[in-house]
Amino acid sequence: MTPAIRVSELRKRFRTTQALDGVSIDIQQGEFFGLLGPNGAGKTTLISILAGLTRADAGHAEIMGHDVVRDYRQSRRALGVVPQELVYDPFFNVRETLRIQSGYFGLKHNDGWIDEIMHHLDLAQHADKNTQSLSGGMKRRLLVAQALVHKPPVIVLDEPTAGVDVDLRRSLWAFISRLNREGHTILLTTHYLEEAEALCGRIAMLKSGRVVACDTTRNLLQLTNEHCAQLRIDAAAAPAAWQGRLQAGADGSWRINFSEYAELESLLADLRVAGIRVIEMQLQEPDLEDVFTDIMKRT
Repeated sequence: MTPAIRVSELRKRFRTTQALDGVSIDIQQGEFFGLLGPNGAGKTTLISILAGLTRADAGHAEIMGHDVVRDYRQSRRALGVVPQELVYDPFFNVRETLRIQSGYFGLKHNDGWIDEIMHHLDLAQHADKNTQSLSGGMKRRLLVAQALVHKPPVIVLDEPTAGVDVDLRRSLWAFISRLNREGHTILLTTHYLEEAEALCGRIAMLKSGRVVACDTTRNLLQLTNEHCAQLRIDAAAAPAAWQGRLQAGADGSWRINFSEYAELESLLADLRVAGIRVIEMQLQEPDLEDVFTDIMKRT
């Protein structure tokens, strides 16, 4: 099957900055794929190349088998992008904006799908409002609607929930997850790693324009064997032998990272010997944030 997105040895330099340095990724049709990395890692540059907003210096990229340069009409028709920046036309209302966006792709009589999008993104009650009068969260919802209005098989979400409320996040992810179940390919970039962990089947991590990890979310979570325990004790200080290992929290708790449960057992034994009672203890398994931090440090 033709990959939904294929990038091969992409390179892009902006003056002294090597934004992409030989990036190669294949994303299969129907995947929910995460693209993670710190600021400046090259995520937005990669998306700009896929969308035809930036030309790569070397390598090539395809959307549903269509080269983004040679076959740009078909590649752009197959792609919907939600950008980071709030971009809107202040001269039209929400419905007019979505109708105009439909017209860019030659779609007529698209009001049925426009109504459905507005319903799922809670925009229906704002359909006749001028876009300039919308709140920041509503403007971001409109960007999502514009990306979906031509029913693209591939949807790119570049920080779609930045600065939006909890209700929008829930409704947005419910709608996007439904589209994914119906066969749409989703490429997500986000700094909310819990979203990526919950939604993405595979994840690639970029650093300094290079892919430093690419695997299933499950396999990535198994890359670290470090666990964490958070304790509350009835003493102001930990035993002297553990003061270098235990990290004090702002709420009066103590945190310890450990690889083997024998280390935790040894701590509890020393607390008993010192006459310190454990009031509460929580064990926390490694999450994607732990893995991400570890990979970024190691690479």
